[in-house]
Amino acid sequence: MVSTLFAGIVFAVPAMHAQEATDTTLRAKARAAKAAKAKEEEEKAERIARKMKEPFWKRLDEAMLEQLGTPAYTPPEPGATPTPRRIPPAPFDSPPFPASDWQIGGSTVIGDPGELAPYPLMQAIYEGPGGDAWKRSKVQIYGWVNFSGNISTSHNTSKGQNANFPLVYDIRPNRMELNQIVLYVERLPDENQTDHIDWGFRYSMLYGLDYRFTFSRGWFSEQLLQHNSYYGFDMPMVYFDLYIPYVFQGMNIRIGRIISEPDIEAQLAPNNLMASHSLLYGFDPYCQEGIFTTTMINDQWTIQAGISDGTDVAIWQKDPGRQPTGTVMVQWTAPNQMDSIYAGDNVINDGQWGYNNMQQFVGTWTHKFNDKIYSATEAWYMFEYDAINHPTKEVPFQSGSFPVRSGYASELAVVNYTMFRIARNSFFTVRNEYFKDRVGARTGFATPYSEHAIGVTYWPDKLITIRPELRFDHSYDVPAYNNGADKSQFAFITDVIYHF
Repeated sequence: MVSTLFAGIVFAVPAMHAQEATDTTLRAKARAAKAAKAKEEEEKAERIARKMKEPFWKRLDEAMLEQLGTPAYTPPEPGATPTPRRIPPAPFDSPPFPASDWQIGGSTVIGDPGELAPYPLMQAIYEGPGGDAWKRSKVQIYGWVNFSGNISTSHNTSKGQNANFPLVYDIRPNRMELNQIVLYVERLPDENQTDHIDWGFRYSMLYGLDYRFTFSRGWFSEQLLQHNSYYGFDMPMVYFDLYIPYVFQGMNIRIGRIISEPDIEAQLAPNNLMASHSLLYGFDPYCQEGIFTTTMINDQWTIQAGISDGTDVAIWQKDPGRQPTGTVMVQWTAPNQMDSIYAGDNVINDGQWGYNNMQQFVGTWTHKFNDKIYSATEAWYMFEYDAINHPTKEVPFQSGSFPVRSGYASELAVVNYTMFRIARNSFFTVRNEYFKDRVGARTGFATPYSEHAIGVTYWPDKLITIRPELRFDHSYDVPAYNNGADKSQFAFITDVIYHF
């Protein structure tokens, strides 16, 4: 028994020493971690103090350099808890895709926190005097610069510069363009919570070639209608949001000037899937002014209803198309989050000939095959009564041109986008479309068109987007391209977006 006890002591002593050594190591690691944390907090405090004393432009320069090295997309850490939202998880990663949720216009996404990581301009403001007050206000200021270049088979500019038309936006062939310099001042309402009314707003300013495709008659329209300026200024969105959580699962009321609710594409460059625009998007309604409601009934159904003064015409502008105009849109998403349908009647009035007074029935079906592939198909039918084939005092201009003959003017179009995620920070896009301008009321040529394009969207980092594409356009009944000389047109187009 004595020998057994002695053996136990012999074995226990080394074990006690081993435990003591382990405890000592753990205490040392804890002290080291505490010291590292203290040093990190000290460096953070020093950085904050230093930033407070720096001039604004130095803070901005440092923020830009810092974010230029930040990946556009960072996958979530394993086991990380996503930001809570009261609707199903977002179906897409943004970036690299332009949006993370199913298509809907005229409202923020009800049920989503709507958080926006600061770009360099806002980071520089946050790090300066009054930064905490800015954060509490939830007001953000940010924007981007977007420029493009194209090489086109259309080169006959003897009849005018716009030889790429009816390809719009990049209408002038074989040149570089400043498409957009855009600045947003906005506050996003918190539409994830359900316990209080919240509010928001957006004031946007745009300068560049693209103003030609965003302005409404009466909003800076003399730049184009009187002077045919290629570069100009517009405010495509000026609105106020009121969020009321007590109506079904939440209602957003948007008052002001908005970009028309439907469409896969968008006028503002970062929201677009490719550098160029489809014909379908190039010739349908752009902007509306009025009151627009978006109500989330449940996770599957959202209903929109609004009233405006018409399409693409200021509320103070005298025009046959300026009249009370209704909008009704419905969004449905599948319970398995693999499909969405967004459809309705975007313009409801008497349909009489006016400035861009097109009546529009429109719908989009989006299908997600998996996390890397999805497809979106949009179709619309538009019409006006009693179209006139020449300018008048009441209607001096149309988006494209005037019809080749008077009377009932209609158009139909369908476009499909299919996206393939090819890397964390990029995706490949295929676009195919058919467009029929029955009497030339939108393009000036009474003919069907087809258009096919392939392109890549690449984010080298958080601030830069590059989008090269190759595109082929064809008009069937009459030559429409190269200033009416050719039926076909090839174009290589690329653009770059720099966010700030």
